[in-house]
Amino acid sequence: MIVSMTGFAAATRESDDLAVNVTLRSVNHRHLDVQFRLPQSVQGLETAFRAAIQQRLARGRVELAMSVQERTEPVMVVEIDEALVQAVGNAVAKARESGLVEGPLLPGDMLRIPQVLKVREERQPVDTARLEEVVRAVLDEALLALNEMRQKEGQFLATEIEERRQAFVALVDALEEASREGAAGIQQRLLQRVAEIRLDPQLDETLVAQEVVKFVARSEIREELVRLRAHLGHWMDLVAGDEPVGRKLDFLLQEMNREVNTIGSKAEGARASALVVTAKAELEKMREQVQNVE
Repeated sequence: MIVSMTGFAAATRESDDLAVNVTLRSVNHRHLDVQFRLPQSVQGLETAFRAAIQQRLARGRVELAMSVQERTEPVMVVEIDEALVQAVGNAVAKARESGLVEGPLLPGDMLRIPQVLKVREERQPVDTARLEEVVRAVLDEALLALNEMRQKEGQFLATEIEERRQAFVALVDALEEASREGAAGIQQRLLQRVAEIRLDPQLDETLVAQEVVKFVARSEIREELVRLRAHLGHWMDLVAGDEPVGRKLDFLLQEMNREVNTIGSKAEGARASALVVTAKAELEKMREQVQNVE
């Protein structure tokens, strides 16, 4: 099955106490490479997130960005710097003993001391188990959407690649025909040359005929055509399956390119040479498309 490695997806879940947003982007890559941008509250779950992605995706560079906003109501916390109050009290007591001040240290006096009171908001953290449950669910939702987009992109890729494949099949058939024409032409030219040198009384015509057959056999491309068609058949089996096929298709393209190169070195005739150039160009176009297949 042809699935694209390019895709984008986002998922969000909000409640009274929590808001989670997950964004996934994927592009071409030889292997599965996952990059994370996580808030501190969920950084400990990176290994679990990586495992979840590996279960859904086989190849591609994937960027996961997650934001977590905790919405618990803040609680006002008032703190007294007891050490500062104690130090001020001791200083006042010494001053009283010296007759510099009179009377006790009252609460109102204490509140007028700079920085003796600290007021801050404090939020109760969301339960860890609940937080993990929510972020995992949002990630699964985003992964499902990413897979759907990659499959849709894969359908367009499959259509384009199949058109290229059919064009290549037609070129293979044309190469077979051009090869037969080239072999027949060279055989005729060789026989004409042999007829010209038959005046030599010491000429061994049987030996000459054998050499002609050998020369023509060297331009035979039947084996290469058989292997090419076998590769094309294997191609169809792969794209009809459910497993990721990008790497296997790329390998088949390398093998087919090798066979076309061999045909180019063996086939005779200008038409065969032109067809070989066109076939190699078609394989390169297919390879460009396959580079985006998972």
